[in-house]
Amino acid sequence: MHLKQTIKRGWQLSIFLALPFLANAGALDEAIDTQVNTDIAAQKSQEKIDSLSDETTDMLAEYRDVLRQTQSLKSYNDQLQSLVDSQQEEMASIAEQLNNIETTQHDIVPLMLKMIDVLQQFVSLDVPFLKQERQTRLEALTTMMGRADVSLAEKYRRIMEAYQVETEYGRTIEAYQADLEDGETKKTVDFLRIGRVSLYYLTLDGKEAGMWDNDKKQWVTLSDDYIQPITDGLKVAKKQLPPDLMVLPVNTVGEKQ
Repeated sequence: MHLKQTIKRGWQLSIFLALPFLANAGALDEAIDTQVNTDIAAQKSQEKIDSLSDETTDMLAEYRDVLRQTQSLKSYNDQLQSLVDSQQEEMASIAEQLNNIETTQHDIVPLMLKMIDVLQQFVSLDVPFLKQERQTRLEALTTMMGRADVSLAEKYRRIMEAYQVETEYGRTIEAYQADLEDGETKKTVDFLRIGRVSLYYLTLDGKEAGMWDNDKKQWVTLSDDYIQPITDGLKVAKKQLPPDLMVLPVNTVGEKQ
């Protein structure tokens, strides 16, 4: 109403200035009211147009935002589909590998059993060093093959590890203390192993030395001349002396040379 009064007063002022030219005051008021109403309607129309323009701008911005989101979701869905396709291919490959593993198991299990059997024969025919340790390792392998909670790969790894240990014996020297069993005689001695070529012993009092005759599968007592070289060899193996030339028998030696 305030707006209408303001406009009307403006028109009255304009008409007042034109009074000399107007004869009918009633017609004048009617004309003023008509014009005022027209101006108000025009202003409201303009406000509505402005409001619709702002709403259209907001809707356009919202549409563009939705369009960007749609494009982003499409790219994401395409990427997900690519991942799904890749996973399906991987699953098919794994299924094929599992089928091959079943076939491989049928072939490799007998092979592993054979490898253990060969290792047992080898140890039984070898120089008898670390007998208890090596026998325990073989028994563990045999027991392992009957266990369902040990994977095929782990079984194979441990068998190969046992072969590796036996291989290392041939490249090293070692000193250790254990019981010497010779017939009914049993005594604690120091053993000196040189590779897997020779195995010597020295009693703890240092008065007797001997070596293993692998052809006769028995211990042979050595002459006192070899006590000092074997003593030095034990110290070298224990890293108490630097490596040096040792003169020791490597073939079968007769009693008390």
